[in-house]
Amino acid sequence: MTGVGRITGACVTQSAQPPARDVAIGKKAAGQHGVVSLEQLTAFGLTPDAVRKRVASGRLWRVHRGVYAVGHRRLSWHGAVMAAVLACGEGAVASHRTAAALHGLRPDNRNRIDVSSPRRRGRGVAGIDAHRADTLRRVDVGLVAGIPCTSVARTLLDLAEVVVRRQVERACEQADVLRLFDLKAIDDVLDHAAAGRRGAALLRAVLADLVDATPTMTRSELEERFLALCRRAGLPAPEVNAWIVLGDGDGVEADFLWRRQRLIVETDGRDVHLTRAAFESDRIRDGRLLVAGWRVLRVTDRRLVREPDGVGRTIRELLELSPAARSGSRTA
Repeated sequence: MTGVGRITGACVTQSAQPPARDVAIGKKAAGQHGVVSLEQLTAFGLTPDAVRKRVASGRLWRVHRGVYAVGHRRLSWHGAVMAAVLACGEGAVASHRTAAALHGLRPDNRNRIDVSSPRRRGRGVAGIDAHRADTLRRVDVGLVAGIPCTSVARTLLDLAEVVVRRQVERACEQADVLRLFDLKAIDDVLDHAAAGRRGAALLRAVLADLVDATPTMTRSELEERFLALCRRAGLPAPEVNAWIVLGDGDGVEADFLWRRQRLIVETDGRDVHLTRAAFESDRIRDGRLLVAGWRVLRVTDRRLVREPDGVGRTIRELLELSPAARSGSRTA
């Protein structure tokens, strides 16, 4: 008689779900680009000895003293910035060149990270340029990609201390392009924090060159100036504030329209309170018009004042390049 063979080996069970504490730590790290501080780990109930054991087992990786990457040591640039901010303690924020990069004002390809804090913590820490910031107010800071960071206005003042004038000019121009330029906020920062700051005079000089020759115009003033430009340049008169119905039945209003040539000119005033959302909305609108066969030229009030002849030449060339103009020339 053949018996049943003996079953050997340990019984295999399904792995348990991660402990709730590990899940919470993972969620915290995920919201901070993969890093956590010792204070945060302690708040989750880990003792210093438990943290050391996790480091030894590879579950935590030390980035700076008191700052750890969770699960792996490979951090993104945002993760490295967040780690540097955490390493500098309470009240620390990304600033100067690093903040400018976060806001999209200029690239920063250095292997160091600028951090400002009330007590200038972080001095001597590898990879961190620590700055003291006794004058930081709540309005001067915010979150960019979840990272505590100086505001655009404060960033421009800080930046003026560590880069040359042309780079400050470019940062201001880029802030304007991104609709992040707020002259009132910059003036407020200069009034509050300029004392003793070597970058204040440089930033004021840059602002004077960028702003003083181009006062903000109302919509009616923009219209009058643009129509005067058209008359001087001998251009055909456009429709003003004309309504266009698109293929989906929706419609948009065009500042200036040459309907036969399917050309639209939008005059953009220097509204310092435009949001990034408004900037994006304009571009979505332009894309819809392009798909529908309309060409859109955007002209800033600054260019309207400083380069009226160039604007007139561009519009003339666009009108002459239109399908309607080419068809007329062939017929003639």
